[in-house]
Formats: sequence, C-alpha cells, structure tokens
Amino acid sequence: MAELQTKSVVMDAAAIERALTRITHEILENNKGAQNIALAGIITRGDLLALELARRIEEAEGLRVPVGSLDISFYRDDVALHIAPEVHATNIPFSVDGRSIILVDDVLYTGRTIRAAMDAIMDYGRPAAIQLAVLVDRGHRELPIRADYVGKNVPSSSQEHVRLFLEPVDGRTSVEILQAAPGEHIGSAPLGATPPGAKGSEA
Repeated sequence: MAELQTKSVVMDAAAIERALTRITHEILENNKGAQNIALAGIITRGDLLALELARRIEEAEGLRVPVGSLDISFYRDDVALHIAPEVHATNIPFSVDGRSIILVDDVLYTGRTIRAAMDAIMDYGRPAAIQLAVLVDRGHRELPIRADYVGKNVPSSSQEHVRLFLEPVDGRTSVEILQAAPGEHIGSAPLGATPPGAKGSEA
C-alpha cells in the first residue's frame, strides 16, 4: 500500500489547543454551564477529543461531565459497501434521557457519520437536545447536517484526506491534508494508522 503524502499542515498542536479551548467555552456558554450536558465521542478520534473537552470543562466549571464513546460502524447507511467494517466497543455509561448530548468528532465531511451517531444515541433514550462539536469542517456535505461548534473550516478537494493526528496514538498532533490515491475510500483513519513521523494517516 502506497504511503500517503502530506500536502499541507492546516493546524499544528498550538492551533488545535486554541480551538479546543474556544469550543469548550462555547459549549459552556450555549448550555449555560455544564449541569445538564454529556459528551459522546465518535470512535476513532472523536472519543479522544471528547475526553479532552471533558477535562477542560472540569477545569473551567469544577464539574466532571459524563463522557461516552460511540462506534457507529453498523449504523452507517453505507455499511454494506464495507465487507468487514472495523468494530469497536460503544460505551455510554450514563442516561441520555433529558440531557443535552454533545456529539464530538474530529472531521466533519459528508454528514453520514453524524447521522449514524444520532441514530445510535436515540437507541439509548430521548435526549433533550443533540449538539455537534467538530475540530474540522471540510465541507462536501451530502446530508443537511451542520456543526454547532467548529474548530476550523478547511476547504478541501474530494480527492484529499483531511486527518487529525494525536500524539498518544499517532506520535504527533496536527491536522493535515493528504493526497488520496485514485479510487481510494475517503474516510476515517484507524488508530495508529501511520507510524510516528511518517507521511500520512481522516476522520
């Protein structure tokens, strides 16, 4: 398999840090605090971002908000196109009923992942509201879905990957645009998809 080549770095670690700080304050402002919110991160990197947002919310409010993770593999409307989708464990260790659920993902693209995540959440109960926080919105929407909190809008070609790398799993922290191979599926990168320092590894 050919190594993916980085075309540009659109967010470095400092820019990601600033974006997460801003998103944290926007969530708290829009929800009038953290009393009735819970975070649900979409695997594979949205769940890591959700944990980081929860840490920042606790620092700001002195309140630990519930955090869960969602594997939406079998909720996607294109699951039949993937012979063996990678399956992870969903973990929602709180009641969603009556709460404002903040879905967290790394890169917003077609909107199909978010639609699947909303279906998954609704299987757990009836939230008061569902909001969406993403680090990057790259456009190319195929469904009428819009994020409530966006770290950065990144214009991109449909023939490019836009991917978040995080130090604990990738060996570096950045958002990068990478050139896709002809006919390659544009989608989420598995954890540890690219060795530290290598050119490559979207969500």
